[in-house]
Order: sequence, then C-alpha cells, then structure tokens
Amino acid sequence: MEAVLDWLVLVMRTIGSPGVGLATALETVFPPIPSELVLPLSGYTASQGHYSLVAAIAWATAGSLAGALVLYWLGAAWGLDRLCALADRIPLMHADDVRKAVEWFRRHGRAAVFLGRLVPGVRSLVSIPAGVDRMPLWTFCLYTTAGSLLWNAALILAGYELGEQWHLVEAYVDPASNVVYALVVLVIVVIAARRLRQRLSGEQPRSTPPQ
Repeated sequence: MEAVLDWLVLVMRTIGSPGVGLATALETVFPPIPSELVLPLSGYTASQGHYSLVAAIAWATAGSLAGALVLYWLGAAWGLDRLCALADRIPLMHADDVRKAVEWFRRHGRAAVFLGRLVPGVRSLVSIPAGVDRMPLWTFCLYTTAGSLLWNAALILAGYELGEQWHLVEAYVDPASNVVYALVVLVIVVIAARRLRQRLSGEQPRSTPPQ
C-alpha cells in the first residue's frame, strides 16, 4: 500500500488536481485502494500548494462519478439474468435473492445511491445494482455526484486541515468501515443459514416471478 500511496503523491504533484480525479476514479473502481487514504492525502497535497482546495474537491468528485459510471455500465452489461444464473451456481444462494435485492433497489434506488456514496465499503458496490436495474443515467449521475461531493469534501478538508497528520483520518473512518463489513458478513451468514435449513428440511425456496 505504501508504494501505491507514493505513486499517487507523484501523480498529484506532477499533473496537479487532475491527478486527484485519476486517483479517485481508481479507488472507486478498485475498492482495495481506500478513499479514506486517497482523499485526505490529496487534501494534504493541496495544503502544500500543488493545487487549490476547490480544484481538489471538484476533480475528486469528477473522478468518483467516472469510476461509478464504469461500475454502472458493468452492471448494465452483466444484467439481471446473468446475475441470477450465477447466484444459482453458488452454494446456498438462489436467484430469488438477487431478484429481491434488485426489487428493493428499485424502490429505494435514489436514496441507496446517494447514501451509499457516504458509506465506506458500499460506496463502489452501490453502482452495480443501479446498472443492473437500468436506473436512468441522469438520475444516477445526479445522486452519485451529490453523495460523492459530500464525502470527498469532508475527507479532503480533513486532510487539508491536519497537514502532515492527514493519515489520522483513516483511524476515525476505519471503525465505521469495520461495522459495515461486519453487517455484510452477518447478512450473508443469515441467508446461508436459511438456505441450508431449507435444504436439510427438503423445502424448495419459492420462486418469485421476474418483474
């Protein structure tokens, strides 16, 4: 990770604020590069005079939208039928799980996209069901931009104010990330346990007709 951060610093210092957009697009598409490191680092680099704070926030938000659109189009290209077929091949999973998740997203899609951009561990993934559900592109862009702007501005400002202590931001964001990951694991365990109980009892999950 240290090598990645060194490369990001080099990019930001070499090409300026567009480098912030590039770094943010990469962390959106590749979640192992955490935004809680990239964004405060870009704020710290701005505090050293390599670019302005406003430019950092603007380019970061543009990068977030670009990365989210990549995942949106991947979800749209993959489609519901392929996801359902994949779920049927995974032990203790069922196509109905995917259909119910997409149906839930269809009812709460705007809030899910906006709030999802503010939740560590969910920020990137929320774009995929939006693509699967073919959420109107302008709606997706609007709510993604709004949520990303809030998240990016908060973390970049924190890095800007903390200066050389920018890395402390991660210490505050990490506990929230861990809670989200724990909840995701809990949901997976509950679903798997329910499927296992149905199989052991000889029951077949009821099929939900596609919408």
